[in-house]
Amino acid sequence: MSLDERAARWRADLESWAIPGEILAKAPASPWTHRVARFARRTDTLLAAPQGPTYERAREALPDEGSVLDVGAGTGAASLPLRPAALVAVDENRAMLEALAARGRESGCGTIRLVEGRWPDVAERTPAADVAVCAHVVFNVPDLVPFLAALDAHARRRVVLELPRVHPMAWLDPLWVRFHGLTRPDRPTSEDVLAIAREMGFAAESEAHTALDAPFESVEEMASAACLRLCLDPGRAPEVARAAEELGVWPLPPRQFVTIWWDSSK
Repeated sequence: MSLDERAARWRADLESWAIPGEILAKAPASPWTHRVARFARRTDTLLAAPQGPTYERAREALPDEGSVLDVGAGTGAASLPLRPAALVAVDENRAMLEALAARGRESGCGTIRLVEGRWPDVAERTPAADVAVCAHVVFNVPDLVPFLAALDAHARRRVVLELPRVHPMAWLDPLWVRFHGLTRPDRPTSEDVLAIAREMGFAAESEAHTALDAPFESVEEMASAACLRLCLDPGRAPEVARAAEELGVWPLPPRQFVTIWWDSSK
């Protein structure tokens, strides 16, 4: 399969995850809202105990007094544990960036530059770095080839991606069937990202691993998040919690992640 064919399939597979208009129209809030507190909790966990393949692959390529570019940085879970001398953080969400900056100052990170915007739209005004990291972003990127190309162009030494093995919303599949009678897709997967990176000419390697943390601290937190994603009224959270337990959605199994990395082509 050619690169163009792989890229087109990736886009089509992502588009198949779109929420049908008739369901979305009844949503009490945007199902794509991200809660800063949840992201921050994961950042704090990894700051306290940096570990895992994503951290290790980035750390081994980062020179003393080196710099890191974090694309789709969130609150900094992929970059702040590295404690780089200089960090450039890119994200569309200003609240996420502000939370990252606050934690960066507290954790001993060096200089921090915040770039608000969508990658690669902001690539031209974003400086290069020794290592580029990008964690839990690519499943939101329909045009993956220019996205990865811009990452590689901004990394002097290495690019490191972290992503779930399957779509990050796949855990909700049984609940979509229960509440909307909707069967969700089973593609794309992390294998598609790896294949595209290699087809682009990058000597990409990968390592599967189990997440070091749980996404929710309680069934109540899970049900609240599920209501948002399922376009349900938040008052239905107890009903969603019961359904999740009945369907085996809760307790959530450990999440399966994949780290993909390659040394810069420059």
